[in-house]
This record gives sequence, structure tokens and C-alpha cells, in this order.
Amino acid sequence: MEEQFILRVPPSVAERIDRLLTENASSSSDDKSLDLSFSEDGRSGTFMIGNERFPTSLLDLPSIVESYKTYDDNVLIKTADIGQVIMVREEGDPAPDVVEYKHGLTPPMRDARRRRFRREPDLNPELVQRVEKDLVNIMAGGTAENAEDGGINARSNTTKKAVPPPPAAKPDVPDAGRNVPEPLRSEGSDSDESDDSM
Repeated sequence: MEEQFILRVPPSVAERIDRLLTENASSSSDDKSLDLSFSEDGRSGTFMIGNERFPTSLLDLPSIVESYKTYDDNVLIKTADIGQVIMVREEGDPAPDVVEYKHGLTPPMRDARRRRFRREPDLNPELVQRVEKDLVNIMAGGTAENAEDGGINARSNTTKKAVPPPPAAKPDVPDAGRNVPEPLRSEGSDSDESDDSM
């Protein structure tokens, strides 16, 4: 797998990068250098093109994007899974206060986190710890100690059925209807053979 990233830049910077990539190497320009560096936190940094600096932020995408390449326009080869995007901002634009980018890469994925994914449930941490403790007790062969009224213990007490007593011992007399071998037939007493004497 290759290492890939998505670099999203403002339109003015995109024009400069496009110009830098399309012009030949012999022409001299002050826009020849591109540099990307991150600070200690790994989420913010600086993008340099020529002598200009632009602030950047590393954001998580709401879903994984697969990247493919082809050599013959027929067969696609998967080259990477991309889960983050580097956002380059203009100098005056505010930095995002979240770690996850709320939009995807294409217009149908606009505001994808709100429109396409379930909300995470609001869970009480004490309830989660109590249920986890009860599950560990149950797996160890015990019972749920912290069950409230109507909980696991209340249900198990109401659904228990009386165990029937074991059947009485039977005498050692063979049963006439079961496992009794058929009597042997003698060859002379065949009733279904046809009589050839007639």
C-alpha cells in the first residue's frame, strides 16, 4: 500500500500549485518550493508555497475513502485507504475547533455526519459499569446482583418452572412392543410363494 493524503486548498493556492506542476523545470520561479510541516500536537501546521505560509489543520473524514490507480484503463488496483484530509486555510480564516470534518469529499456527502450516520446514544457511565460488572458475574457462573425491580433476577424468578420428579424405576420385564426379534420362518411354510403344481 502507498501512503496518500488529501490536500484541500483555497482556489488561489490551487492555481499556484497547478501552475507549478504544469510549467517545465527549466523556467525559474520563486514558487518552486512546496513544504508541509506540523506542530507537536500533530493536528495543526503550516503549508508553504514559495515564500508564503498558510495555516493547515489535519481533520478526520466521516468515512473511509478508497484510492485506486490503473495502468490500462481497464483494471483498477486499490492503493490506499484514506481517512484524513489536510485543510489549508487563508491567513485570516479561523481554525476548526473539532477533530472530525463534518463533510465528505463529494457533494452527496455534504454534512454526512448528521445526515447519514446514527447519533451516538447518551449513556450513563455508572449504568455501563454496573451492567459490565453484572455480565462478568454472570459469565463466572454467578447472578446479577445489581438488577433492579423488573430486571434480570425478577424475570428469572417468575419464569422458573417446577422441575418434575424423575420417573419411577421400571421392573426388569422386557416390553412386548419394543426390541423383540421377529420369529424365524421355515422355508417350507412360505405362504406367499405361488403353487406351481396347478
